[in-house]
Amino acid sequence: MNAAIRIVLADDERMVRTALRVILDAEDGLEVVGEAATGAEAVSVVRAVRPDVVLMDVRMPEVDGIRATEQILAGMAEPPRIVVVTTFENDSYVYEALRVGAAGFLLKRAAAEDLVGAVRLVARSDSLLYPAAVRGLAAEHARRRPPVAPPWVARLTEREAEVLRRMATGLTNAEIAGLMGVGPATVKTHVAAVLAKTGARDRTQAVILAYESGFVRTG
Repeated sequence: MNAAIRIVLADDERMVRTALRVILDAEDGLEVVGEAATGAEAVSVVRAVRPDVVLMDVRMPEVDGIRATEQILAGMAEPPRIVVVTTFENDSYVYEALRVGAAGFLLKRAAAEDLVGAVRLVARSDSLLYPAAVRGLAAEHARRRPPVAPPWVARLTEREAEVLRRMATGLTNAEIAGLMGVGPATVKTHVAAVLAKTGARDRTQAVILAYESGFVRTG
């Protein structure tokens, strides 16, 4: 039997945390192991209990969700996957959180089944959470600044470049493998190489970098 996915909830509203806990604890294979009411508290709780996934409110007192995400990711050798929770999907706070390493975002109005599905998906880490929305955010922000090709673009092999382009469309490893006519293990190896060469923490950040650099064009 697989170990339960361990979750920390970070939100300054107690009622929100309580509602999330009720939904998540009712699911097999999910367990809420900690709560935090501020960004600073979230950092401390995460370091103490070492969860697999954190649901992080973007706007909290003392330290906001973006800075808390940065501190968690920078201060742990094996950090959890962080999903920022927001009211509006086109919020600039959301994009900044993705840029610093959040694995995805979740709308506060999301249905219970979407919440549970999001937690399970980011824990697996082989696909993007809400890929169309992530692509839209990345494309929108890329249009606001001139693209600058970083050194990693030239270091990608032809296969790695193809994998990154397909990652940017939101495809899973299995879907990419099917299109490329290779096994999922081969794609997983290419994804690992892409992350290493781009310096991205995960595939979400790799997609952000792909758009910002102009490697994947908007429009």
